[in-house]
Amino acid sequence: MKPVVNVVTLPNGVQLPFAEQGDPCGLPVVFLHGFLDSWRSFELVLRHLPASIRAIAPSQRGHGDASRPASGYRVLDFAADLAAFLDAVGVEAACVVGGSSGGLVAQRFALDHPGRVVALALLGSPVTLKDKPAVQELWNATISKLRDPVDPGLVRAFQASTLARPVPASFFEAMVRESLKVPARVWRETIAGFLEDDHSAELAAIAVPTLMLWGDRDALTKSDQARLRTAIVDSRLVVYEGAGHTLYWEEPARVAHDLVTFVEAVAGARPPRAGYP
Repeated sequence: MKPVVNVVTLPNGVQLPFAEQGDPCGLPVVFLHGFLDSWRSFELVLRHLPASIRAIAPSQRGHGDASRPASGYRVLDFAADLAAFLDAVGVEAACVVGGSSGGLVAQRFALDHPGRVVALALLGSPVTLKDKPAVQELWNATISKLRDPVDPGLVRAFQASTLARPVPASFFEAMVRESLKVPARVWRETIAGFLEDDHSAELAAIAVPTLMLWGDRDALTKSDQARLRTAIVDSRLVVYEGAGHTLYWEEPARVAHDLVTFVEAVAGARPPRAGYP
């Protein structure tokens, strides 16, 4: 199945491209990519989803071919965009899937708009980046000083650092090209926003079924998985042995299978609802 790519304009004027495929009457599953990526970060996973799953994958502001406004790159801003995006595409509530830092946005959205989240799936997701020395070091040494044009070698090294296993070369190069669309100021403002964000004290308020998929070669978010599992009552952790941070690039078929099983279970247990708060 090949997704259809469209563009939606939010009330704030931000334009977000998004890929969509599957049954329009099915439970919507919204995929949120991580830092520097675009909707194409989930391209390999989308190929393995059945037609019964209504999959929607937007590119977030500043990324891919989305608008690059002068400001608005905090986690709160990305979550607010998601609410406006769902309004624009006519989705009341969805299962929200967040990959890497997209998981921060997914968590924030679930906290700010609980009535619009049916379930969460967090793929290699942190709780916060404030406590990650490697991220702070990257900020201090490189990103805080970054200027255009961004060095392709830096992008390639950054993306390669998220992997523990090889991925198709054509896909990896496509993701490098997507990352090179992100201007230096978006790198700076997005990472600065991530380094300020910490909603760990609020996690217990997430009351929806939550699936965490994590590769055990992902040292960056290792400690976060136990925190998520402990704080979110209705949660489950699945460990992918030998997989890295972007496990959904490395094992897209398995990730798709685990997500479909999870979504179908949630949809089957979900009572009828009328609207959302």
